[in-house]
Formats: sequence, structure tokens, C-alpha cells
Amino acid sequence: MSDDDTQPGDTQPDGTASDRHGPGSTAADRDVSDRHGPELGVPELDPVIHAQARLRVVATLNVLPDGDEMAFNSMKQLLGMTAGNLSVHLTKLEDAGYVRINKTHRGRTPVTFVALTKRGRLAFEEYTKAVRALLDNAGGRP
Repeated sequence: MSDDDTQPGDTQPDGTASDRHGPGSTAADRDVSDRHGPELGVPELDPVIHAQARLRVVATLNVLPDGDEMAFNSMKQLLGMTAGNLSVHLTKLEDAGYVRINKTHRGRTPVTFVALTKRGRLAFEEYTKAVRALLDNAGGRP
């Protein structure tokens, strides 16, 4: 599909959504998330981290000292995830540059280690700031 074939709602090569409402759409056509974006001071949440399973993975790795790794099986048990589910989410995080996956051997046994990258730490820090700002602006306070 060429750039000219882009339809409303399609994903762009950089992972962002195109204008899903098409040309000439009005604010009334847009959903709440479109009307309450950065222009109103509401922070955007990183969609790579925001998925519950990936948020749990990144939060788990963030408590490790910089450069430390966690074994895949340990993470799988700690998070109560299946190997397949964890693997899919780690791939998404790796594609974003947020985690580093190191496959090695202990003797003849294959072992996979996962570490949060500097980019991943920064993204998690920005994500937590955005969540705090979102909650602070949610109201309910005098």
C-alpha cells in the first residue's frame, strides 16, 4: 500500500495512527481521547508500556540495578505468565528498544536473560510521570 492508499485508522510506518476520522472531521466526530490530548494538557501514555502485561514486565525490570538481568523463567514465574505470552510482550518491548534479550547457555542448558535498556528506563520514567500528571489532573482534590 502506498502513502496515497492510507485510510482513516490505518497505522503509519512509525506506529502512529493516521487521522481515523478522515478529512473534514469535526471535534464531534472524534472520541474522547482525541479531544483530551496534549493540547489540553493531558499527557499521552506510551502505548508500548501501557499494556498491562508489558507494564508489569517493565516495572519488574526497573527495580533491578542498571545493567542487571533477570532470567526469563524467573520472570515468567514471578509474573504468573505463560512462556508464550511473556515472549510476545518481550518481543514488543525489544522492538521498541526498551529491553535487551540475551540468549546464552549454562552448560548445555539454554538460558534467556532480560534487561531493561537505558531507553527503557527513560521511557518508564516518562510513563510514570505522565500517569502521575494524569491522576493529578483527574480532579477530586480541593
